[in-house]
Amino acid sequence: MKIICIGLNYVAHIKEFDRDYIPTEPVVFLKPDSAVLPKKNPFVIPVFSNRVEYEVEILVKINKVGKHIDEKFAHKYYDEIGLGIDFTARDLQFELKAKGQPWEKSKGFDGSAVIGEKFISKDEFQDLNNINFRLEKNGEEVQVGNTSLMIFKIDEIITHISKFYTLKKGDIIFTGTPSGVGPVAKDDVLKGYLEKEKLIDIKVK
Repeated sequence: MKIICIGLNYVAHIKEFDRDYIPTEPVVFLKPDSAVLPKKNPFVIPVFSNRVEYEVEILVKINKVGKHIDEKFAHKYYDEIGLGIDFTARDLQFELKAKGQPWEKSKGFDGSAVIGEKFISKDEFQDLNNINFRLEKNGEEVQVGNTSLMIFKIDEIITHISKFYTLKKGDIIFTGTPSGVGPVAKDDVLKGYLEKEKLIDIKVK
């Protein structure tokens, strides 16, 4: 299983970091399978970071092998939509970027990929380009997103990724985070909702 992530896919998120750059194609990075947080486990803040931030995202699970997928056929390569959190060691990310080094260590560390309790059939959504999702921290709403605000839509993302990586059954795509990202601290509780259904409920240690 590959975890393929899209960065900078919501304009408001880009602006919250005082950036003016709007990507002209999806920004792609990977997380190893060891990044997946085991079910029912808490998220443990890694010792190498003083600022780990949450990023709630819509997930897409690939259902068959594909390469060089035409956008008009991309919808055939996934049946389910989920919710996840891309934990980011922000201080380490900034440090690595400043040195011109790859920043996978800040994104792909153990436990950095939270995958919701289940995936939901895409047929249950009236419009995949109008899906609401949100994240609460300690009962306070901190992120609110809608797929209509994506710079690159799901099918566009699949087409782009498949130019470079063969997609395989079970691969998961993190499609990008809306604005409102922020730090976590010990004993925080994070709850994520896809439409009205709670799919994430984890504690931070």
